[in-house]
Amino acid sequence: MSTTPENIQELLNREPFLPFRLIMSSGKTYEVVSPNSAALLKSEVFVVFPDGERWAHVPFLHIASIETVANGRGRRTAPRKRR
Repeated sequence: MSTTPENIQELLNREPFLPFRLIMSSGKTYEVVSPNSAALLKSEVFVVFPDGERWAHVPFLHIASIETVANGRGRRTAPRKRR
């Protein structure tokens, strides 16, 4: 997905909301777990960490990509057959 502010705003406004991850050019990642945990500023995204205790200013220029995150439910696989 493109890393424009408009695309990030679309992800924040999506109904139902899907968590997403901002992947930086350095490889560091920031997860946005709710639409209230991020805000777009003029040249950066303000992200509040899930613990609510920490936050980060993430410059648009350093966001390499964006990906959606699973909603916490692991991918289900069929149980293994015993022999």
